[in-house]
Amino acid sequence: MPTDTNKPWEQCLGEYLAEVVARRPNKTFIEIGGLSRTYQEFWDGVLKSAAMFSALGIEKGDRVCLFLPNCIEYVYSWFGLSVIGGISVPVNTAYKRDEMAYILNNAEAKGLITDSSLSDVAGAAADLSPSVEIRLLRGIEGSVPEGWTNFALEHEDSVPLQELPDISPHDISMLVYTSGTTGNPKGVMCTHLMYVAAGQGFAHWTQATSEDRFFTCLPYYHANIQYYSTMGALAAGGTLVVVDRFSASRFWGQVREAQATVVNFIGMMMPVLSKNTPSVDDKDNTVRLFYGSPSFPPEFLAEFQERFDTDIIVGFGMTETCFGTIEKIGERRRAGSSGEPRQHPQPGFENIVRIADQVTGIHVGVDTVGEITIHNPAIMPGYWRNEEQNSETLRDGWLYTGDLGWVDSDGFLYFVDRKKDIIRRRGENISSQEVENVVKRHPNVLDCAVLAVPSELGEDEVKAYVTPREGATPDPAELVHWCADNLAYFKVPRYWEVRDELPRTPSLRVRKDVLRQEKEDLIEGCFDLESAGIKLR
Repeated sequence: MPTDTNKPWEQCLGEYLAEVVARRPNKTFIEIGGLSRTYQEFWDGVLKSAAMFSALGIEKGDRVCLFLPNCIEYVYSWFGLSVIGGISVPVNTAYKRDEMAYILNNAEAKGLITDSSLSDVAGAAADLSPSVEIRLLRGIEGSVPEGWTNFALEHEDSVPLQELPDISPHDISMLVYTSGTTGNPKGVMCTHLMYVAAGQGFAHWTQATSEDRFFTCLPYYHANIQYYSTMGALAAGGTLVVVDRFSASRFWGQVREAQATVVNFIGMMMPVLSKNTPSVDDKDNTVRLFYGSPSFPPEFLAEFQERFDTDIIVGFGMTETCFGTIEKIGERRRAGSSGEPRQHPQPGFENIVRIADQVTGIHVGVDTVGEITIHNPAIMPGYWRNEEQNSETLRDGWLYTGDLGWVDSDGFLYFVDRKKDIIRRRGENISSQEVENVVKRHPNVLDCAVLAVPSELGEDEVKAYVTPREGATPDPAELVHWCADNLAYFKVPRYWEVRDELPRTPSLRVRKDVLRQEKEDLIEGCFDLESAGIKLR
C-alpha cells in the first residue's frame, strides 16, 4: 500500500524497511549474538526469510510462534513474516509446556520456531496444539530431530523475495501476549502502523541520529525492545546492540563494549543498578540517555544522573499503544510525573491523554484521580478473539488502560497505581507504588512489593514483601521506622515478609497475583508491627 506522505506513520513494515535500507545500506544496523549485519545484509536476510516462510506454506494472516532467545533469527522471522502478511507470536522463553500450549492454541498458530535448547518444551507444547503444522529449529548441531525443519538450511537455500506483497499498515504484525496478571494472557494485536509510528516517535523523543548506538538487554518477547529499541534504531538510521538478558554485574561492561549512547530500561533495572557498589569507573561510559518507566523520586534521579554522568527520561506506555506520555529532554519536568502526551514529529498525529471517572467512564477535569485513557492513531485494534475485554478496554476510540492517575493543569500525567492494586485502609486510599518507592530507597533493600491483605477490622491491611540487597539483612522493625519517617502513618505496612526473590512477569514486574494466591493466610509467619508493640502515633 503506497505511503500517505501526509501521514508517514501509515506504512507497512516491508515498505518502511525498504526505504530505511535505501538511505544507508552499508551502515551497521544490528549486532546480536556475536553477529553484525549492515542494513542491506539485514534486509537480504529478511527477504530470504519471507521467501522461506512462503515456500513452507505460511500465508497472510497465519500465526507463527517465536519461542527463541534473542538472536538474529528472531528479528529475521518477525520482519520476514510481516513482509508477507504473517503474524509473529512471541512467547516467553521461561514458559513451560502448558503455558506455551495455551498461547499456541489461543493463537491457533500454524507454525513454531524455537531454539535447540528449548525444543523439548516447544515440542511437547506443539503436541498439544492441533493447529501447528510447521516446526522450525535453529542452533542445530548434528542431525535434525524428527518432525523438525532446520531454520538455517531453509533460510540459506531461499532465494530472496523479489516483490513485496500488498500489505496494509492496519494489518497485524505481532500478537504480543500480556503477562496475565489478571487471568490468562491476552494477545494484543500490534499493527504495522503501530511499529512504524513507535520508531518514528522514539527517534524524535530521544533526539536520536544515525550516530546513536541503541543498547538493549530486554527479551524480544517484550514490546519495549520491539517498539523502541528496534524500530527507534531503524527510524534514526542508527545501530542496535542486543544482548540476551539483563545482568547487574555485567551491565556496565556490556554498555561500554557496545559504546552505547541510548539505553532502554524497564521495571527494577535502575534501582538494582543503583544498589551496585560505587566504582571509580561509574562515569566511564558513553550513554547520553536512559529511557524507561516507571517514574522515580527526584532524589533517586539526581543521584543516578550524577553518579553515572547521564540523563534519564521516563514515560508511561503499554503494549496496547506505543504512544502514552514522556518527559522531554532538557525541558521542564515535574517530580513524580511521567511527562506529557507523546507526539509524532510530523503534524496530524494527535495523541490525547485524559482521566476518566472509575465508575461512569466519563472524562473528568484536572487534579482528579481516575482511570488513564488514551486516544491516538496507534492504538491496538483489540485483543485477539476477546470481545468481552475489547468492549471494556476500547470505548469510542479511547483506550481505557486499567491504570489510575491524574493530570495537572499543564498536561503532565501522574501515575498512581493499577486499579486492582489500590489499597483501602481505614477509610484511606493507598497507592502500593508510593509505598514501594519508599521501601526501595532503604539501603538494605533491593526490591519490594506491597499489596492488600485482609484486616480483622474490615477493608485492608498493608503487607510488604522485601528482597535484600546482596550481603544485607533488612530488619522489618527498622523498615517500619524508615517508612514512618517518610509516609503518613496509615500507609506504613503492618506486615513484612523478607524473601530471596519475587515472582515476575516477562517485563520484570512483580506478579502480585501469584503472591496473593500463594497461601490462604497471607500474614502467617510475617513480622507484625502491632504484635511487636510499635506505635506510629
